[in-house]
Amino acid sequence: MTQSIVIQVGQCGNQIGCRFWDLCLREHACYSKKGIYDDAISSFFRNTDARSDEAYDLPSTVQKIKNLKARAILVDMEEGVVNELVQGYLGDIFDHKQLITDVSGSGNNWAVGHKEYGSRYQEEILDQVRKAAEACDCLQCFFILHSMGGGTGSGLGTAILSLLQDNFPEVYRFVTAVYPSTDDDVITSPYNSVLAMKELTENADCVLPINNESLMNICNKIHQAQPGKIKKESTIASGVGSVGGNKKNEKPFDHMNNIVANMILNMTSLSRFEGTLNVDLNEIAMNLVPFPRLHYLVSSVAPLF
Repeated sequence: MTQSIVIQVGQCGNQIGCRFWDLCLREHACYSKKGIYDDAISSFFRNTDARSDEAYDLPSTVQKIKNLKARAILVDMEEGVVNELVQGYLGDIFDHKQLITDVSGSGNNWAVGHKEYGSRYQEEILDQVRKAAEACDCLQCFFILHSMGGGTGSGLGTAILSLLQDNFPEVYRFVTAVYPSTDDDVITSPYNSVLAMKELTENADCVLPINNESLMNICNKIHQAQPGKIKKESTIASGVGSVGGNKKNEKPFDHMNNIVANMILNMTSLSRFEGTLNVDLNEIAMNLVPFPRLHYLVSSVAPLF
């Protein structure tokens, strides 16, 4: 079974990642009632020894889930979102050595994220990526989550993508990029998006563009729907902070991030679970990308509720 590493960059990327890991655990809990560490959960999680501070992987002979650690690297040039994530209810699944943060932020400037922080943290990021890759038996894919309008997401996110292209050319690079809406209040977001798109075109294998405005429209339609029609297990109603979920723990944009997180889970489910329709991630890139630079895939999820 293959493994994937998720790299969350910037505020948007880490907020989507928060929903992704929550839904990933819920999905496996429904699939495996006995708590077995199987191929499905090993794609995104390591089974480690909780008695050690170093989070050593347990041998493959250990079938029971002991202490899960996400195959994730969290990057943000502001500490707020990452600190909130590791101090929350999902904090135990992250290896705190895989967190890379700063305090000043990128000021919504692509050049600051790409050139300044990209150069400053290049070695540290590569070191953490190598450690995460060494913990995989068969690394197949990197998932990079970031926005296109912010400075850290668009700038540092594409700088990391370039590093992966240079150092791991044989590993597929799937990018989930959230594009800003037309009424975005960040004046530099159009420039950040254009500069980041050049990097995505040159260095990514597949890009899954997410329109922020479309997510808002979908959520508004769901909110306007009759409550009785919304199923508890629907895409937008799954998880803690969602329609029909636990309002006490709801965070801003959780209902929108649920849709993106479910899209990634659904796309990888055919390679993680056994079945007659097994599709590997390399087949997605092979069958849907006609030319190397034409790799922007329009994604959709149905039914929503």
